[in-house]
Amino acid sequence: METILVSHPLCPYVQRAAIVLAEKGVAYERRDIDLSAKPDWFLAVSPLGKTPVLLTGGAAVFESAVICEYLDETHAPRLHPSDALLRAQQRSWMEFGPALLNLIGGFYNAADQRALAAKAAEIHARFEQLEAALGEGPYFMGCQFGMVDAAFAPVFRYFDVFDAIADFGMLAGLPRTAAWRTALAARPSVRQAVSADYPDLLRAFLRKRGTALSALCVKAPRQAA
Repeated sequence: METILVSHPLCPYVQRAAIVLAEKGVAYERRDIDLSAKPDWFLAVSPLGKTPVLLTGGAAVFESAVICEYLDETHAPRLHPSDALLRAQQRSWMEFGPALLNLIGGFYNAADQRALAAKAAEIHARFEQLEAALGEGPYFMGCQFGMVDAAFAPVFRYFDVFDAIADFGMLAGLPRTAAWRTALAARPSVRQAVSADYPDLLRAFLRKRGTALSALCVKAPRQAA
């Protein structure tokens, strides 16, 4: 059965689906599209005009959360726990990921330094909530990589680029979160979810925004810690 992941190079939700596909060992073709010039065939399979879309067996599945749930139901190993309550808790925290991505969007779209700092503080406060929920690791629910990990790995990838621009303090004083970020970055499925030029593509995207962060991007980047 041919499996195609319709994607965009910078979309974090595409990364989430790609990570789950890799964890499942599902062979697939990745087909990038230009969201500023969406082809007709794409609009026919993506009613909302968004990536990712999974094409499998002649059918289309859209929305990353739905794609990941479908993959978990149809391919081993299961990334959700077998216990119903733990599974529900994981799904609850998976919803935390998009909320953080919305805040990150507000951060890189902030018009001035004051708004940029305010968004950074808001992001830090959200990560403080995550810090309180994390256990001993290395992953969200312990030693087993799961759906929450797949949802948050693309979130942390933004900070690899942000950290090279300036110290915004968004993850400061959060040792469990830092350890989780490191563990996710080392996971092969996470590393392979983007192309090698992803950091350059993201920096180019940020520079073009005309925002407070864009102004910082044009300066020589500092060495990330």
